Amino acid sequence: MIRAVIFDVGECLVDESTEYGTWADWLGVPRHTFHAMFGAVIAQARDYRETFQEFRPGFDLYAERERRAQAGQPETFSEADVYPDVRDTFAALRADGLWLGIAGNQTVRAGRILRELFSSEVDLIGTSDDWGASKPAPEFFHRVAQVVPFQAEEMLYVGDRVDNDIRPAHRAGMHTALVRRGPWGTIQWRTEEAQKLPTFRVESLLELSGLVARFNDSVR
Repeated sequence: MIRAVIFDVGECLVDESTEYGTWADWLGVPRHTFHAMFGAVIAQARDYRETFQEFRPGFDLYAERERRAQAGQPETFSEADVYPDVRDTFAALRADGLWLGIAGNQTVRAGRILRELFSSEVDLIGTSDDWGASKPAPEFFHRVAQVVPFQAEEMLYVGDRVDNDIRPAHRAGMHTALVRRGPWGTIQWRTEEAQKLPTFRVESLLELSGLVARFNDSVR
């Protein structure tokens, strides 16, 4: 029985096109070139942060975040970047009586923005900076399991990445849903692991309400 649904943030709830576009601008690289390299790095199963190294060897993402903030150009996102199916999905799952959470690899600043956007619609918002643990480390999902008031096998973790979301959540004993959008979701979609590992595979978050209901009916 699935009683709680927990969502990743980037490319699950929030379209990161603006964020990575501004990083290209900060680096002084054409956006299409940055995006092409970003996709190549992901397709090679490398850490996405290596994209920055391709353009500026020795690049320190955390230090550059601080420099951007000091320059009045911090990483940010807003209502305009929220995927259009998100709020209707939250409403549908709430109406189904499910507990909802948001948990992803995000900075303290991003956590504040998430709370401004979604606090009234979910039961929990947690970030890697809050917990001192980042995906795909098991500690991150152990922390999720600690703060959600259900057993791991009663949770559904929703994300766009097999490597960062689906695989480690599955190992933590959770059900998983892979959403096909963003660079990772698109590039990884047809891999063997992406086809076999998730409990659900969706093109839109709006599919989750019906899928969870049918799943729960099948195990009652």
